[in-house]
Order: sequence, then C-alpha cells, then structure tokens
Amino acid sequence: MQDWKIRQEMYHRLNTEFSDDLNDFEINYNEDTIIEDCITYMTRPSSETGWMYPAKSYLVAMAYASWIAEDFNEDYYELLNDPDLLYGNDPHFKTYDEDKEAYDKLIELYGIDIPMTDIVKDIKGYYIKEFML
Repeated sequence: MQDWKIRQEMYHRLNTEFSDDLNDFEINYNEDTIIEDCITYMTRPSSETGWMYPAKSYLVAMAYASWIAEDFNEDYYELLNDPDLLYGNDPHFKTYDEDKEAYDKLIELYGIDIPMTDIVKDIKGYYIKEFML
C-alpha cells in the first residue's frame, strides 16, 4: 500500500467528525455547469459560492492528485484515476477516465499545479490534516 494511502487510512480511522461532511451543508448540484462552476470557485471567495457539486469534487480531486504527486512521488493521472483518491467520502467524485473531457478542460485552464485561490487554500488545509503533513 502506498504511503499516502496509509496516512489517509490512519487519519480516517482516528477521526470520526469532519467539518466538510456533505450531510451538514446545503449543496447546489448541477452536472451541466461543471466547468463554469469550477471557474466560479477559482475566481470568487468560497464564502460567496456555497457548495456547488460536482464541480467542487473535480477541484478537490485535481488538487489532491497534484499535491500527492508532489509529496509522495506519485503519477498525477494515475491518482486521478484512483477511485479511492478521496477515500470514498465524495459521492460526486469521478475518476479521470470517467470524465476525461471535463478534467482535460480544467487542466487546460489551470494546469496540474492548481493555483492557490481562496477555495484551494481551504482544500489544502484539509489535505494537510488528512495526510498528517
């Protein structure tokens, strides 16, 4: 088992309450506006956007894949194809192979090293806790 998966597993076994539990928030769901919603997330403060799914799932997956690739020397695209990348906690997550078109558009817009905007800073905070870095 890869080191990052061991860390993720340990974190989830030791913690039972999460501040980003989807059951605790009202979410806006629209599969037709994934790219537009991701752009909104990247250009507006997260306090103004609310929780837009599945767009947030795509950004979290891209950010996690980028940081895991860097921190644990893994392949970015293999990570995006791992159905357990988000530990099964996000029912809206799709792997790269399940939606190459959307991921490719987002990667074209933002690159693999996703910019540290407001929402990405929030995601990074969760990442640091989850992978005990």
